[in-house]
Amino acid sequence: MQLLTGKEVTEAVYVDLKKKTIDFIEEHGFAPTLAVILVGNDPASQSYVKGKKKACISLGFGHRDYSLPEDTSQEELLSLVKTLNADSSVHGILVQLPLPKGLDENLVIATIDSRKDVDGFHPETVGKLLIGLPCFVSCTPKGVLEILDYYKIETQGKHVVVLGRSNIVGKPMAALLMQKGRDATVTVCHSKTKNLKEITKLADILISAIGKPFFVTADMVKPDSVIIDVGINRIEDATQKRGYRLVGDVDFEHVKENCLAITPVPGGVGVMTIAMLMKNTFQAAMQLSQKDNQ
Repeated sequence: MQLLTGKEVTEAVYVDLKKKTIDFIEEHGFAPTLAVILVGNDPASQSYVKGKKKACISLGFGHRDYSLPEDTSQEELLSLVKTLNADSSVHGILVQLPLPKGLDENLVIATIDSRKDVDGFHPETVGKLLIGLPCFVSCTPKGVLEILDYYKIETQGKHVVVLGRSNIVGKPMAALLMQKGRDATVTVCHSKTKNLKEITKLADILISAIGKPFFVTADMVKPDSVIIDVGINRIEDATQKRGYRLVGDVDFEHVKENCLAITPVPGGVGVMTIAMLMKNTFQAAMQLSQKDNQ
């Protein structure tokens, strides 16, 4: 069994990005810059935002943090997004989700300039992804592809089963894998899928993104399969200082004995997400600086 660690892949991504960032700054006189908007005081969201800021600093990126109160109005939030759209010194814009109740996430995402949509959630971005045009790929699916590429796991002609149909992971993951160049045969399963175990046991590559701890058991996978666990779930654990620990959708300890390769949780796909956000931000800075020079 091969362990597919996101940490190893992330380190390789960051080494490459640091070199490219130094060259970019020397050429343009400014750094790729990410603006992150956080509304409210959700602890998990605050933690994610801190991680993104830390990554920006380590790479030499510029970063703008906007922390707005829980009672921020739709108009105030949209006004800030539009201001950042017009700010040429900002190359990527990310609004941390979920937003507090009363705020329209879809409207906020659609208001972000698609050229700065480094999260890959804008409707225009999603449309381009579906028909195979160049675009920002949402960070978690992009991280999965980066892991597959790093470990030289072939997708061409393989049967990939995706558990989950979310807009953030499941749908873009399936769309990416069926594109020319990836050439996988993709089956998407969800809560209404019948005979799920029979389907997952046909998978050459099984990607789980359903948010249910230990859902994928050893009897659901075939021995020569590759298991990509996107799930990050909190379960109570009195032995931990925090009172909980993070686990995936996959029953790792048992499944690892019955597969060819597997990602751990934590330390697998999760750590890739911010790395891919940084890659998208650098890409945005490159594209916007090129247009400015034309």
